[in-house]
Amino acid sequence: MSGFHIRRFNRKKAIITVLALVLGYGALLVTMLSIESKSPNSEMRNIKDAIWYLAETLTTVGYGDIIPVTSWGRVIGLIFLVSSLGVYGFIIGQIASFMNTIQENRMLGFNGTNFKNHVVIIGWNDFGQSVISHLIGAGKQVAIISKDRASIDIIREYYTQDQVYTLYSDYNNYELLEKSNIRDASIVFVNLNDDTEKLVYVINLKKHFSSLHYVVTLDNGNLKSTFQAAGVMYTISKNEISSKLLASYIYEPDVALFSEELIAYAHEDHEYDMKQVIVKDNNPFAGMYYDKAFFDLKESCNVVLIGLVKSVDGKRKLLKNPEGSLKIDAGDYMVMMMDGKGAERLRKQFHIEEGI
Repeated sequence: MSGFHIRRFNRKKAIITVLALVLGYGALLVTMLSIESKSPNSEMRNIKDAIWYLAETLTTVGYGDIIPVTSWGRVIGLIFLVSSLGVYGFIIGQIASFMNTIQENRMLGFNGTNFKNHVVIIGWNDFGQSVISHLIGAGKQVAIISKDRASIDIIREYYTQDQVYTLYSDYNNYELLEKSNIRDASIVFVNLNDDTEKLVYVINLKKHFSSLHYVVTLDNGNLKSTFQAAGVMYTISKNEISSKLLASYIYEPDVALFSEELIAYAHEDHEYDMKQVIVKDNNPFAGMYYDKAFFDLKESCNVVLIGLVKSVDGKRKLLKNPEGSLKIDAGDYMVMMMDGKGAERLRKQFHIEEGI
């Protein structure tokens, strides 16, 4: 997996080159001083004069206050003069290499990200691209991990760095996956191409990141229970969803249109979708009965409360439009249907945001 190693500036090579130049110039300088100091017409009498001559020659300043007068001294001076071009080329090349390394490491994600409560998508394809558009529309930050170098360039063209972080990595390089701040992610979407590949990968991934929540899409819906037994929290069968939606279009097309709108993020104020918000301790709905919250939300925000999620024995339980006297507790999630205007009223009036 050497192709996924972090690119680093070759400091060792640069240091060795600099030392070789220093030793080479030092030897030539000492030789030149030894030759020139024996000539009565020479202006180079000590090591300070020699260093000054070397400095003004390498920098191509050429004051002319100190010049070699012997034949061999001039040969060495010519070496200094010609080699100064190579020195400049080396310095410029090292600076360019250093800057390119910094830029490429940042683009490939090797510098890491400080995203938190974000979505990590492992694997990139057309389906992942359609998912990310809805996540960004909902205000979620996304970290995309891909082993396809070309896809990193494409993603960077479409999304800003404050929306999407990209990491070029082999999927089994778990140490490098830490760069995506995966441990602080709200959920990990394993977006590989084959169901068997997804299952094996999830099992291995949970050995390193056991506390994370995982979601996968399946081509074979019969594998749902297998993935859930492997520790996947949410399994979605693409064929099952599309077949249900198609059947709905056939016998109740208006309901199908509304359903399709509800399961997507509302980009316009007149569009509807379903959102869930957590009830915190300071939330005005904490301690309120469900039926009263239903009427209050409808009256004040034109938001319809359609369900409540409670934690029962450490597991999430969705109560759909519950009957009776049910109290909303801190830590519950309210599931609501609303348009864009209703979502804005909800934020302004109750200061709550959607999502887990």
